[in-house]
Amino acid sequence: MKEELLRLIQNNARIELKDLAVMLGAEEAAVANMLQDLEQDGTICGYYTLINWDNTDEEKVDALIEVNVNTQRDMGFDAIAERIYQFDEVKSCYLISGRYDYLILLEGKTMRQVANFVSSKLSPVDFVSGTATHFIMKRYKDYGAVLATPKRDERERMSF
Repeated sequence: MKEELLRLIQNNARIELKDLAVMLGAEEAAVANMLQDLEQDGTICGYYTLINWDNTDEEKVDALIEVNVNTQRDMGFDAIAERIYQFDEVKSCYLISGRYDYLILLEGKTMRQVANFVSSKLSPVDFVSGTATHFIMKRYKDYGAVLATPKRDERERMSF
């Protein structure tokens, strides 16, 4: 039942407790206790609202930054990641496979601000050996939600 509860709230964290209880065939108190336990043990880390910022007047820039590091005996991946994810600008930090070691999602107000972060804060971190920055130009789908629907081509077809 725990995994089913997690699946339900992952897609819609606004489902009311009474509705969750009905969906799970359980008492409201049991579901409330389970949610509290999942929050306390760190399984549920937070509740977020997915916002399509392109539909607002807010100007912001998101970037994906690939990072390479040279680990040492006393400084492994977890310790380096902790130094990186402590920066306020870092929204997500993942250890990945492939050519780079980490993938970081960064948020800034301008491209220049992101570039300054990379050059003045990220690159000087001990053991960081290289970065590659990719700016997100447009989001089509995020966390399972479609954000942009393709526009139909309304031009008339011509044949000769």
